[in-house]
Amino acid sequence: MNTRSGSRFDSFSLRSSLPLAAIALSVMATSAVASGTNVAPSEEDMRLYTIATAPSASNLRSDVEKLVGFGTRHTLSETASTTQGIGAARRWIKAEFEQISKACGGCLEVITLADTVTGKRIPNPTEVVNVIAIQRGSSDPKRVVMMSGDIDSRVTDVMNSTSISPGANDNASGVAGAIEAARVLSQYQFNGTIVYAALSGEEQGLYGGATLAQYAKDEGWQVQAVLNNDMIGNIEGINGVIDNHSVRVFSEGVRIAETKEQAKQRYFSGGENDSASRNLARKIKTLADQYMTNLDVMLVYRLDRFGRGGHHLPFNKAGLPAVRIMETNENYNRQHQDIRVENGIAYGDVIEGVDFNFNAKLTALNAISLASMAWAPAPPAGVTIKGQVSPSTTLNWDGTKNKDVVGYRVYWRLTTEPEWTHSRYVGNVNSFKLDNMVIDNYLFGVASVSANGNVSPVVFPGAAGAF
Repeated sequence: MNTRSGSRFDSFSLRSSLPLAAIALSVMATSAVASGTNVAPSEEDMRLYTIATAPSASNLRSDVEKLVGFGTRHTLSETASTTQGIGAARRWIKAEFEQISKACGGCLEVITLADTVTGKRIPNPTEVVNVIAIQRGSSDPKRVVMMSGDIDSRVTDVMNSTSISPGANDNASGVAGAIEAARVLSQYQFNGTIVYAALSGEEQGLYGGATLAQYAKDEGWQVQAVLNNDMIGNIEGINGVIDNHSVRVFSEGVRIAETKEQAKQRYFSGGENDSASRNLARKIKTLADQYMTNLDVMLVYRLDRFGRGGHHLPFNKAGLPAVRIMETNENYNRQHQDIRVENGIAYGDVIEGVDFNFNAKLTALNAISLASMAWAPAPPAGVTIKGQVSPSTTLNWDGTKNKDVVGYRVYWRLTTEPEWTHSRYVGNVNSFKLDNMVIDNYLFGVASVSANGNVSPVVFPGAAGAF
């Protein structure tokens, strides 16, 4: 069972150092506070407990079996066949999303996004096609949270487009997770928009993610979160560890898209550990701690695994908050391998390597994260901070006319703490002063609060942390 961070409660964390707790008790607002702000909204949304147990291991198994049955889903594989290759796979995915939409009265808009590309691993012009299902928000439809998985698979030779390449865990598990999340969340209505994405061209150069990131920009989407799921079904590591209760969330610390001027500002004010992506990762962990059991989220403060990459990178390059969600213990014998047995060791990404109860658990992590952020208001914009050569710290942010916002919550932690340790609700204001808290000694942030118990990710002041 997970422990729960004190940052979710108005009372202050007892695990913090005594001086910090003592200082926290002296925090006071120095500006007028709107009426009613002495009562903070609940920080629980009971619907999320239901969503956390809704994904079906049986559905996931059926979907992974179907995807494996296409033989290979290599980006350069057959597209005309109705039973083999990536063309058949993406048409089946589209039909599944359309069936889900039919069951919810047309709540999903199902589209394909195609781009013809060439590159180091695509020597001839090739159409790379994504399948996208869009669940439009009711009050804030331009604000988007997204779950993605990769359609394509590969064997040892990245250019081999004909050999059997089941790609059961890498990454049928992620695509099946996105489809199952759509089945679960299509039963609800949300303030913001949720996008379920099956991306292509990952193994050949992250092309599908780049196409969707450009589409989001062209559509004017305010992308708050991209949850890239790449291998969410294996529990048996190459190191011999069998682990069905932990998950890694990778996130960039410094924004890859920051400008030289922004880098200069960050150098003097901090924020190396507080990009929007990193605070998105912290939000995912907070939700898991609250709404799930027997799942420990390991925050990995790195863009991706050492020297490796994934489909969240194109979104980070576009300046969007994006993280990678995946199993904790990888099995390299089952990744990018020809199916074979050598010296008694079985190689290949076959369906026997997928644990579907675990696959369901990580799908649930995505589902509660998407739901909570789509029900929560947008993260506050224009967050700034001041307090140099002062005994106190003042946070300011843009006011909002968004009816989903009932107030804001201010967060802080010691500079050496990996997660937010303290917070307090400050009401529907756009400025708050923390008395007797020296700006030099802590890191600060602000989140938007809704009446339904959901809170946005925390926003670190300045360009370093802006969503």
